[in-house]
Order: sequence, then structure tokens, then C-alpha cells
Amino acid sequence: MKQILLINDVVGYSHVGMVAMLPILTYLGHPTYNLPTALVSNTLDYGSFETLETTDYMRGTIPVWKKLGFKFDAVCTGLMFSEEQARLIANYCKQLHSDGTTVFVDPIMGDSGRLYNGITQRQVELMREMVGVADLTFPNYTEACYLTGSQYQPDGTTWDEACRILDSIVALGAKSVIITSARIDGHSCVVGRRSDTPLAGFNQLIGDGRYFRLDYEEIPVAFHGTGDIFSAILIGHLMKGEPLKESTRTAMDIVARLIDRNRALPDKCRGIPIEQCLDLL
Repeated sequence: MKQILLINDVVGYSHVGMVAMLPILTYLGHPTYNLPTALVSNTLDYGSFETLETTDYMRGTIPVWKKLGFKFDAVCTGLMFSEEQARLIANYCKQLHSDGTTVFVDPIMGDSGRLYNGITQRQVELMREMVGVADLTFPNYTEACYLTGSQYQPDGTTWDEACRILDSIVALGAKSVIITSARIDGHSCVVGRRSDTPLAGFNQLIGDGRYFRLDYEEIPVAFHGTGDIFSAILIGHLMKGEPLKESTRTAMDIVARLIDRNRALPDKCRGIPIEQCLDLL
């Protein structure tokens, strides 16, 4: 069992963010803890929402945890709500990393070529700083383009360009990278780049090549929170000692089964009711 800390938003109405990730990681056998970045009334695409940023609470909680001697094997960060908060979390992750904690960064910003409602260009800049402290970061294709200043291609890109984007994210400081929701040479896929040296936190199979690509058949249904579900499954399997490429394939396959089982649900913004689908994990 690995102790995992989630730093993400808590959404009151929808299975996204922390609400989606906690039950998955717990089901996979990892004691999981949370440090909320904000309380959010509902997913932003409903058009109207209310948020309560929790930076002051976080600033007070971190020294309490340090005093109590709490330790984590891994930390995963998600949505950031201010420059002050991003710097606080980045510094905290650096402290954790120096104590041997593996740092995962999910740079939640947008999809389908655009930023999510309420996300600004300044938050993109701050997310680049967060990516710089990551052992592994997993943007989708849209987020990868924003992180690297690359032109988003609605019809997809080439393998050479995908590798260039992966290298550019590593140049920001990330040690290894996965890009989800990509379309490469006409195929829907997830692409990845391992670090050049072994990492203490998870297995990469260094002799298995620097880059990899995993194709999938796209299901024409868009649920909110599938990225959070993917992240939780990926981290859960990596923390069990399974290699990066194989853990990525497992997360992809399970997300596909979850989408297929729930495709008839009318409100896709509410996300997948993950507690009712734990048997698929």
C-alpha cells in the first residue's frame, strides 16, 4: 500500500476532480488523502458556478502535517486557482520530493483546442511551473499544446511533432510525460516519453525505448472527469509497481469500459458515477 496525497478541487455536483479520484485509489488499495485547492459548486461548463479558493487553509494545513510527521509516497496535483496557490503547491511538492515523494502533475486547463471556462492565460503560465517539478505529467493534447506554445491541430498531428511536444514538456522540467486524447497520423492514441534515467517512484522499463504510442478506438461520448479517472487508475497501478507503458494501457482500457457502460446517461457534465462501476477496475 502506498500513501497518496491528492491536491485538487472538490466539486459539489459532478464526479470530477477529487470526487472521482478518491474512490478509485482507495479501491485499488492505496490510503488516500486530500488537500483541496478550492470548493467548486459544479463543473464549469454548466455556465454558472461558484468557487471558494482554499489557499489560506492549505497554507495553514501544510505546517500542521509537517509537525505531525505525515508522510506520502506520492502526490498528484490538479487544478490551480491563483498564482499564490500555484507557488505554494510547487514549493510543497519540492519539499515532498526531497523527502522521496513521487510527484504527479495533471495540468488541468482545457480540451478540444480551448481552455475550460474560467481558465486564463496566466494560469497556463503557472501550470508550466507546476509541470517543472513533476516526475510524471499527463496533459491531454490541448493542454500539451498550451504548455509548449504549439499550434493545436484539430485533425491531429504527426508522430515527429508529437515527439517534439513531448521533448518540449521535458524541457520544462518534467522527467516523464504522457499525452492523452491525441490523434497521431490518423489514429486516436496516447503517447508517452519516459525519463532518460530511472526514477525511484515507479517502473519505466528503461530498456524499452524512450517513446511509446498506444492506439485506441474512440467512443463518441464526452463525459466530464474521464481525465481524472484516467489519472487515478494510472497512479494506482504505477504505485503497485506496474511499468509506465502497461499502466497507461490499463488506464486507457478501463476508461473505455466505463464510458461504454455509462454512455446512455443524459447529463455528461455530471461525470461517471464511479462508485457504481468499481467492479470494472
